[in-house]
Amino acid sequence: MIGELLETVCGKNPDEPKNIDNGQKIKGRVVLMKKSFMDSTDFWASFLDRIYTLFHKGVSLQLISAVHGDSANGSKGKLGKPAFLENWIPNLRSLTAEDEVTFDVTFDWHESIGVPGAFIIRNRHHSQIYIKTVTLEDVPGQGQLHFVCNSWVYPARRYKYDRVFFANKTYLPCDTPEPLRLYREEELINLRGDRSGMLKEWDRVYDYALYNDLGSPEKGSDHARPVLGGSEDYPYPRRGRTGRPPNKDDSKSESRLPLLSLNIYVPRDEKFNQVKFSDFLAYAIKSVGQVLVPEIKSIFDKTLDEFDTFQDVLNLYEGGVKLPDGHNLTELRKCVPWEFFRELLRSDGERFLKFPVPDVIKEDKTAWRTDIEFGREMLAGLNPVVIRRLEEFPPTSKLDPEKYGNQNSSFTREHIETNMNGLTISEAIEQNKLFILDHHDALIPYLERINKDTNTRTYASRTLLLLQDDGTLKPLAIELSLPNFQNKENSAISRVITPAEHGIEGSIWQLAKAYAAVNDSGYHHLISHWLNTHAVIEPFIIATNRQLSVLHPIYKLLHPHFRDTMYINALARQILISARGILESTVYPRKYSMEMTSVIYKNWNFTEQALPADLLKRGVAVPDPSQPNGLKLLIEDYPYAVDGLEIWSAIKDWVEEYCLFYYRSDDIVQGDSELQSWWKELREEGHGDLKDKPWWPNMQTRDDLIETCTIIIWVASALHAAVNFGQYSYAGYLLNRPTISRRLLPEQGTPEYAELESDPELALLKTITAQFQTLLGISLIEVLSRHSTDEIYLGQRDTPEWTSDTTPKRAFTRFSTKLVNIEQRIALRNADKRLKNRVGPVNVPYTLLYPNTTDNSRSGGLTGKGVPNSISI
Repeated sequence: MIGELLETVCGKNPDEPKNIDNGQKIKGRVVLMKKSFMDSTDFWASFLDRIYTLFHKGVSLQLISAVHGDSANGSKGKLGKPAFLENWIPNLRSLTAEDEVTFDVTFDWHESIGVPGAFIIRNRHHSQIYIKTVTLEDVPGQGQLHFVCNSWVYPARRYKYDRVFFANKTYLPCDTPEPLRLYREEELINLRGDRSGMLKEWDRVYDYALYNDLGSPEKGSDHARPVLGGSEDYPYPRRGRTGRPPNKDDSKSESRLPLLSLNIYVPRDEKFNQVKFSDFLAYAIKSVGQVLVPEIKSIFDKTLDEFDTFQDVLNLYEGGVKLPDGHNLTELRKCVPWEFFRELLRSDGERFLKFPVPDVIKEDKTAWRTDIEFGREMLAGLNPVVIRRLEEFPPTSKLDPEKYGNQNSSFTREHIETNMNGLTISEAIEQNKLFILDHHDALIPYLERINKDTNTRTYASRTLLLLQDDGTLKPLAIELSLPNFQNKENSAISRVITPAEHGIEGSIWQLAKAYAAVNDSGYHHLISHWLNTHAVIEPFIIATNRQLSVLHPIYKLLHPHFRDTMYINALARQILISARGILESTVYPRKYSMEMTSVIYKNWNFTEQALPADLLKRGVAVPDPSQPNGLKLLIEDYPYAVDGLEIWSAIKDWVEEYCLFYYRSDDIVQGDSELQSWWKELREEGHGDLKDKPWWPNMQTRDDLIETCTIIIWVASALHAAVNFGQYSYAGYLLNRPTISRRLLPEQGTPEYAELESDPELALLKTITAQFQTLLGISLIEVLSRHSTDEIYLGQRDTPEWTSDTTPKRAFTRFSTKLVNIEQRIALRNADKRLKNRVGPVNVPYTLLYPNTTDNSRSGGLTGKGVPNSISI
């Protein structure tokens, strides 16, 4: 082994490309981090790295000409002489875990090289390094030249090709300098891989796979889950391929990693950085209980009973859950890894799972129960994307009557007209004042199985609301339905509950609102959040990296909006959305959760993800050419829509300026080979189950391109922020947003009905999410609601040198300025007492779409504001 080491260190590499003769010198700076001084204690690798460096065989960079080709090398750009990083060992001596370091590098330059356009890096160390940037000074004919890399580079022996990084120039494929063209094409080929084999951590391959990794059929049928994607029954967006071998009991399913493993393959550059990973682990500790349920459930059963009063729930925030004696704490330490749980305990060791106080109960512990707050949260809560205008009465179902029978609503005029401030239903519909939160059709196809096969007992709900003169929404009635498929003429067993404040009627009304909230919470978690942001964006990330070069303008535009998404999705498949994972344990569809998202994905429409199109589809806006974005809101005080439209408009203006700079005509869009391949693959593979839908843009015009990129950025940034970062503010108090109901409305004459009369708080607590699921659910959403300390927000870039083109950089500055102005207007609206939906009875200002571009503290945490560039959590 020592002989091989000395040969490698002292000998010459026969594969080293021929070099250009020496000329003048070009000085450079290389900013990087090295894995071994971040998180590795591999002494042998560290020792070898020092040996290599002593013999000047550490990390080398080799410039590639952008102007002169080498006919002996396939007309690729001429190569300069390798240059090594200088003073490696002295620069590493004082580094701590989060340091980056700048190295000097000196290149020999000859006029036959001309202006460099790329460089080859070879890492001869035994550890990976993270290269951030390279800056060359006084390049002849160029001046300063920047390379923005932001990539992990493994030891050269791990690659079958050269690692190449390009300068921060931007080229359409047809404009690429000839000496760089093959390097550009080869890099894309490397990123696509050969579609075979199990992928390793140093592989950089982006490829597609079905969602066939959610179940563990070898553990029994209750752990099996259908494959999502690739069929008419269960269509789905594609995920990133790992290449893991098939499950031993089901060849159609991919084998799973051990539950606690976070070593899930995604391309290395898609993983969290060190700061983000540390933040994530610190807060994810509170969710680890789920994966250790078999070991700790008996202890929980002995010490944690049902919540008996609302005060018991408040104790989670005011004092934590008390462990009754030291014996149980000792037992807990025996059965679980203690390092996971010490973060959960106060320093006195007396209280377990004390949570931050959610915003919804900070000012007033009872305001969440009001009808006005119930309606307001449909406009300014964590799921403001479902409510729609009612255009016919009674509401009708779109479910196939041949399969599901008559599922139309049982609402009548008598149910609601007495509570409509003197309006008739016809007048209210004509004046655009009736709205509905409708979860009936989404749930009915699965409701019989959910209620039969799980411990859930719930309804499919419809909630009617009246828009009042002060802009608030007044709940009028809630319809709770159960399937009755045996009777095709009357296929829903429905009960209509109307508002009441006192007595048993008031208690039943509070239960009805809880059932509606349970429906809305599940739809939020599974559809509004997971499916419509996380899942649908991943194919765009894969296609972009496979088909668009880093030199491509659209790659540079979209890439910041893909940061960390593939890895958080991979973690979700491993821990959250898998069979018996945290999500199945905490939302009402239970084992049918992901299967339901697949059925709903059938009706997903890319173009309707544009905010204006979504608002028009839901009828909460109407076309109005005189208004910005060409529409008028019918609920003027609709915080999500008002703030969202401003952000949508700012994104679209920015995208338009950017795209028109590079695409001077529609012909250039049509002739862009990489762009056309990207769009074709995205439709046919990434979202292949919907490839034949007529609504896909044709990508033949600049308008197609602008609208497409605007939608992608909107979904990845603002839409995700709106449905994610308010989770703890509102659902951190599970009474406000329960996720499971465990029993149906009590019938008169039963013990449950008597309990509802005598102790309505206890009856409600026994109906909604149980205590253990509450703890688990709060732990999860606390993690999901936190901003990382290294967050990069909309209107920000990780480096000012992201492009060398001045015009796009100026356009981006204007975009950032617009977002600052939007922040100021949001603050003014939140302070306007006339806008009652901005803060509501709970006094929680709507800041979920506050861009946060001016807050440079990077403090992270449960801020309840800020629009990150990407789906990063």
